[in-house]
Amino acid sequence: MTEPTDTTRTALPILDHEHYLRLAFKVAEAAKASGQHPFGAILVGGDGTVLMEQTNGYLPDRDMTGHAERLIATRGGIEYGPRFLASATLYTSAEPCAMCAGAAYWVGIGRVVYGLSEKRMKGLTGNHPENPTLDLPCELVFAAGQRKVEVVGPLLEDEAAAQHEGVWG
Repeated sequence: MTEPTDTTRTALPILDHEHYLRLAFKVAEAAKASGQHPFGAILVGGDGTVLMEQTNGYLPDRDMTGHAERLIATRGGIEYGPRFLASATLYTSAEPCAMCAGAAYWVGIGRVVYGLSEKRMKGLTGNHPENPTLDLPCELVFAAGQRKVEVVGPLLEDEAAAQHEGVWG
């Protein structure tokens, strides 16, 4: 197998997106139950193995950059590197914001599958000081890059939105 270039990627595996996305939803539910913001992400290898999971990391330090997607991208990049991550999929309960999409891009994740769109998230959070949502599709961030990142979503959006009931009001 040859190393992917900036413009070509290895073939991504066919995975059951709804199954893995619901696993990410369970991580988001655990985050909510522990007092964190209800966001969760899992990283799945090309063979379908769940490699790691990550809840939101806003608390205890009120880290505004502690998004589940950014944290798992950092961990995945350190643990696996871009060559391996080219065939990996990031499943996340909500669409990655510009920061998180950038992190996924920089570590070389080949595919992102998300539940709740940024547009709908913005409608749920309003201008909440702990989540002043950017209504910027992650596809626009990825399109500005030199390597392709496949995007699937929104998917199961009503289920994803239900995790945010009573949180941002």
